[in-house]
Amino acid sequence: MLSVLNLDRELSKDEYKARIKPIREQLTHESLRVKQERVPVIVLFEGFGAAGKGSYISELILNWDPRGFRVFSTREPDANQARRPWLWRFWDKLPEYGRIAVFDRSWYRDVTVDRVDRGLADETIDQMYDDINIFERQLADDGYLIIKLFLCISREEQKKRFTNLRASENTAWRVTDVDLMHNRQYKRHWNAFDEMIRRTNTPYAPWHAVATTNRFYGTVTAFEIIANAMRDAVDRAIDQRTARAAQTEPPPIQINPYFPTVKLPKLRDVDLDRRIEEDKYKRDLESCRLELAQLHNRIYRAKIPVVIAYEGWDAAGKGGNIKRLVSSFDARGYSVIPIAAPIPAELNRQYLWRFWEELPRTGHIAIFDRSWYGRVMVERIEGFCTQEQWTRAYREINEFEKFLADWNTVVAKFWLHIDADEQLKRFQNRANDPEKAWKLSDEDWRNREKWPLYEEAVDDMLRYTNTEFAPWYIIESNDKKYARIRVMQIMIDTLRKALGE
Repeated sequence: MLSVLNLDRELSKDEYKARIKPIREQLTHESLRVKQERVPVIVLFEGFGAAGKGSYISELILNWDPRGFRVFSTREPDANQARRPWLWRFWDKLPEYGRIAVFDRSWYRDVTVDRVDRGLADETIDQMYDDINIFERQLADDGYLIIKLFLCISREEQKKRFTNLRASENTAWRVTDVDLMHNRQYKRHWNAFDEMIRRTNTPYAPWHAVATTNRFYGTVTAFEIIANAMRDAVDRAIDQRTARAAQTEPPPIQINPYFPTVKLPKLRDVDLDRRIEEDKYKRDLESCRLELAQLHNRIYRAKIPVVIAYEGWDAAGKGGNIKRLVSSFDARGYSVIPIAAPIPAELNRQYLWRFWEELPRTGHIAIFDRSWYGRVMVERIEGFCTQEQWTRAYREINEFEKFLADWNTVVAKFWLHIDADEQLKRFQNRANDPEKAWKLSDEDWRNREKWPLYEEAVDDMLRYTNTEFAPWYIIESNDKKYARIRVMQIMIDTLRKALGE
C-alpha cells in the first residue's frame, strides 16, 4: 500500500485556504452529531518520526469541544503496564459513547517501531496482529468508529526535518539518538509499516495513508478523511437503529470456529447428591489450604497470572466458597472483584471494558464474584442488552479468554449448581435470620420465577464457552462444604498443571 503512495503531492497556500474552511466546519458539525448519536470515535495517528503527528493532532482538536475528547500519547509501557496483558493499557483508554479519543501512536507501536528495535519473533508478531484485528472488530461491532491514519514522508524529508529541529535549542530535545537510528533504518521501518497496513486494513477499521511532505496537502487530506468518516458513522448508526427497531427475527448465535468447545452435561443431568462428612471436610480443608498456600507462592515467583470466575444460582454459596479459597492465599497477591449492575461509566463503553480494568498483574490472582457471563445470562433474560449484543457475546468472550490464555493466564470458571428446592430452603433460611436477611432481595425472588429461562441460558453458556484454554467446572453445591473442597481441589490440580507438574 505504501509503495503506491505519491509522497510529492502538493497544495498551494491559496488552495489550502479555500478548501480547509468547509472541512473545519464539517469536523465541528460531525463532532456534535457524534455526541448526539452517542457514537464513540477513535482516531489513530501512526507514521514515521517527524511526519507531523503531534502538529496534526494539535490542529485537529481545535475543531472540537475540549470537553468531548482526550488525546493519548503512546510510549513504551511502564512497569505496571508491562505486567498486564499487552492490550490492557489501550482498553483502559477507550472513550465513552459519544466521545472521541485521539492517539499519537497506539497499539501499533508494538508491531512496528518496537518490533524493529527489539527484534520480536515472527510468532509473537503473528499473535499480536490476530489480537489487534479481534480487538478492533469487537469495538466496531459495538458501534465504535476507528479512523486509522498513517502519515508518510521520505527518508530524505525525515532527515531534513530532524536537522532543522536540532538546529534550534528550543526543539533539539525532540530529536533523540533513537530517532536518528530510525532514520538510518528507514527501510526496515517502511517494511514494518507496510506489513502493518497490509495485515490490519479491514472493512471495519481501514487504513488511510497520507503523504505529509507538503503540510497543506496533508492537513486537508487527513481532516477530510476524518470528517467524512465521522459523517458516515453517524449516518450508519441512525440506519442501524431503525433496522433494529424493525427486526423481527433474532440474529443467530455467533461463535469463533477456531475455538472448539468441550461438551458438558446439561444442568438437569447433573447429580447433585454429593456430600462430605464433617470430619473429612475439616481434614480436607486444612490440607487444601496448606497446598494452595505453597502453590500461590510458586505462582507468584513464576509470574503466572490467574483469573477465576464464579457464577451460579442465587444462594448457591459463591461468597462462602470464595472465602474458603482465598483463606489459602497471601492477601497481597489476590483481589476479589464483586460484579454488580454496571455503573454509567461502564454502560457507556464496550461491555468487556470493566473486566479488562480488573485483570491481574503477572503472579497475581483475580477472583470475579460474577463476571462477563452476565451478558449471556441476566442481561439476555432481563433485556438489559439487545439480542444482537448477547448473541455475539459468546464469540467475544471466547476471544477474550483466549487472549488471556495466550498471555499464559490460568483461567478457571466455576458454575455453582443447586436445585430449585435447595434454593428455596436457603431463601427461607435467609428470610428468617436477621443477620442474613440483607442477602435476600425482591430481585432474587423474581429471578427464581424465571428458573427455566436461566437454566436454558446457562446451558447455552456452558455449550458455547467451555474451551480447553478456559474450562467450566460445574460444582455440585447442594452441600456447600462438598462444593468448597471440590473447588479447592480443582484449583490445586490447575495450578500444578500451570507450573508444569
